[in-house]
Amino acid sequence: MQVKAEARYVRVSPQKARLVVDLIRGRKAGEAITILRTTNKRMSPEVEKVLRSAIANAEDRFTGVDVDSLLVTEAYVNEGPRQKRIRPAPMGRAYRYQRRTAHIVVKVGDGVSEAAVAAEEKE
Repeated sequence: MQVKAEARYVRVSPQKARLVVDLIRGRKAGEAITILRTTNKRMSPEVEKVLRSAIANAEDRFTGVDVDSLLVTEAYVNEGPRQKRIRPAPMGRAYRYQRRTAHIVVKVGDGVSEAAVAAEEKE
C-alpha cells in the first residue's frame, strides 16, 4: 500500500525545499511530523501539511490502516514553472530575475513494497 499527496506551485526554490524533505525520507510518519515541527525552516509547515494530507489519504482509502506504522516511503521535490520578473537597474537598464516554484510530493506506505505483495499473491 502506498498513498501520495502533492503540493504544487509552492513559492519556494526547489533547492531550499529539498533541504527539509530530505530530513523525513524513510522515517515513520509520527517521527517525521515531530522533526518538521522542530525544524527551523520556512518550508517545514508546508511539508508537514503535505505529509498530514498523505496520512489522511491513507486513512480514507484503506480501512483499518494503522497510522503509527506508516512510513514516508518517498519524498521528493520537483521544479515548477519559473516566473520571470525584471528589476530596474542603473542607467535605464533592467535586470531579469526568476521567482522559482516547486512541486512537493510525499508518499506514505506500510513499508511493504507492492512487488513483494504481487509475488505473494502468485504463490
